[in-house]
Amino acid sequence: MRRYAPAIVKVEPILYGDRRVYPVSAFNRGLARYLGRLPVLWVEGEVTEVRRNDAWASVFLTLKDPASGATLPATVPRRTFDRLEPLLEEGETVHARGRAELYEPKGELSFRIATVERLGLGDHLVALERLKRQLAAEGLFAPERKRRLPRFPRAVGVLTGADAAARGDVLATISRRFPATKVVVRETRVQGRGAPEAIVTGLHALTSHPEVDVVVVTRGGGSFEDLLPWSDEGVVRALAAAPVPVVSAVGHEQDTPLCDLVADVRAATPTAAATLVVPDREELLVAVEGSRRRIELAVHRRLERAGERLARARARLRESPQLLLERRRAALDRTGARLQALSPNATLARGYAIVRAGGTTLRDASATATGKLLEIDLATGALAARVEEVRE
Repeated sequence: MRRYAPAIVKVEPILYGDRRVYPVSAFNRGLARYLGRLPVLWVEGEVTEVRRNDAWASVFLTLKDPASGATLPATVPRRTFDRLEPLLEEGETVHARGRAELYEPKGELSFRIATVERLGLGDHLVALERLKRQLAAEGLFAPERKRRLPRFPRAVGVLTGADAAARGDVLATISRRFPATKVVVRETRVQGRGAPEAIVTGLHALTSHPEVDVVVVTRGGGSFEDLLPWSDEGVVRALAAAPVPVVSAVGHEQDTPLCDLVADVRAATPTAAATLVVPDREELLVAVEGSRRRIELAVHRRLERAGERLARARARLRESPQLLLERRRAALDRTGARLQALSPNATLARGYAIVRAGGTTLRDASATATGKLLEIDLATGALAARVEEVRE
C-alpha cells in the first residue's frame, strides 16, 4: 500500500499593513519544525533534577554544565532510563545522544535523549574488582567447589529474560539433542532496576522445583551496564548457594560478569550451555549400538570357551574309568607286594622254618624238653622230629 508523507502546514503570519506578525502558536510551530531539522548529536552534562514516575512514559531531568552552570532540560524514555544499571543518579556525568525539540504548547526547549551512557565507569569497575577479590577470598570462585553436571538430568531449569533468541537457542538445542529431558523456563527481569532481586527470586523458584537437576542462567549480549546485575553480590551468592549445579551463559564470550566465575560451568553461548547440560541422543544411540556389539562378541567368546571346557571335561570323563582302574590295579599290586613281603611263606622261602610243639609255635627253647615231638614247617613240606637235647 502506498504511503504519503503528512502534509506540512505552512506557518502564515498575520499582516498588519507592512508588518508580518506571527501568533505564538505559529512561532512555536515554526521553531519546532526548524529544530526537527537539526542533526542527532551527543551532549555531555551532569544529571540533575531527575523526575520519574511509573505512570509516565518519559523521565525528566536536567543536564548541567558544571564548568559554566548552563543547563539543558532533557527527557528520556522510561524504559531506556530503567535499563541503566545501577540506576542513574543525580550528580553523575553522562553522554546523551538525541536531538533538540520544542514543546509547542509552552514553548519549552528540551533535549530528547535516545541513548544515554554514563561516564566515570571507572568507579563501578573499581567497586566490581573489590567485590571480586572479596568473593574470591571467601572461596566462592574456587575450582574445588565446582560440581559436575548430571549426565541425564530429569529436568533442566532455564532462567532467562524476555529474550526470544537466547531462550529459543537453549530450548531448540535441548529438544534436538535429548528430547526426553523436561525443560522448566523461568522468565525474569535481567537488566535495569530490580533485576538482581528478580534474578535471585527466579533462581530460587527453579532450584526448588522437585525435578530440576541443573539450571542454565542466560541472556544475550549487552553493554557493561546491562550486565551489571549479573555481578551483583546477592546474585553471585545465590548462585553459589544453589542446591543444584548452575551453568552461566550470560553476555558474549568476551564478557565476564561475576556470575561466570561462581557458576559450576561457564558456557560461551546459550547453545553451548544447552550442549553441556544434556547428552546427544544420536551419540548415545551410536554408543549403545557399539556396546551391544561388544556384548554379543563377549557372550560369543564366553560360549566358545565354555564349549571348549565342556569338551575337555567330556574327554576326561571318557578316560576316567580306565585311569581309575589302572590306578586301582597299581595300588593293589603295591599292596600285594607289601603283603607278600610280610607273608610267613616268604620268610620260609628265604630258608627259615616254623617249629611247633603241641600245635603252638615254639619261640623259646626252654618251652620244650628232651624227647618232645616237634613239627617243623619248611617252605616246601614239613618234618616231624624229636628233641634230643635242649640248649638254653
